[in-house]
Amino acid sequence: MATESSEGEEETKLMGGNPQLVVDTDLREMAKNAAWSVSSCKPGNGVSSLRDDNYETYWQSDGAQPHLVNIQFQKKVKLQLVALYVDFNLDESYTPSKISIRAGDGFHNLKEIKTVELVKPTGWVYISLSGNDPRETFVNTFMLQIGVLSNHLNGRDTHIRQIKVYGPQPNPIPHQPFQFTSTEFITYSILR
Repeated sequence: MATESSEGEEETKLMGGNPQLVVDTDLREMAKNAAWSVSSCKPGNGVSSLRDDNYETYWQSDGAQPHLVNIQFQKKVKLQLVALYVDFNLDESYTPSKISIRAGDGFHNLKEIKTVELVKPTGWVYISLSGNDPRETFVNTFMLQIGVLSNHLNGRDTHIRQIKVYGPQPNPIPHQPFQFTSTEFITYSILR
């Protein structure tokens, strides 16, 4: 169920979650080369817990909402999918219930592109960054910010166990042995 909000971004309700991370083969993990930061954290539950591929560890915020995860890239990247691992069964009131995804060149011009409501999620939750237009399959950005706006059961702090960010593979032509980078080469890369 998707509803349109007043600011133009799409609001979506997501239920459940997937216990296994399943991502298309034409996507690659982009955030391993990014600079990560969080708005606050409890000692021992910092940003490294979001990237350690361990479902037993988690980032725990410490402070007032919204709780923020900032992902900054050295160059502009194309992003298509955000995957979050959250567990309502273990975390209860620490589990996020409303998440905002923002993108921009830096902190000064972030724009909200997606708002998602989670209903008792357990496992991987996938948030597509595609727009309403079929031509908008990705977001081209220097920075992505994930904001936890509210938690289940009116919880104050939040737990997120893992975050993965995916973008398209660099080769724009599938099954093409060469990687053309200029528009002119791509235009003449296929024989009719």
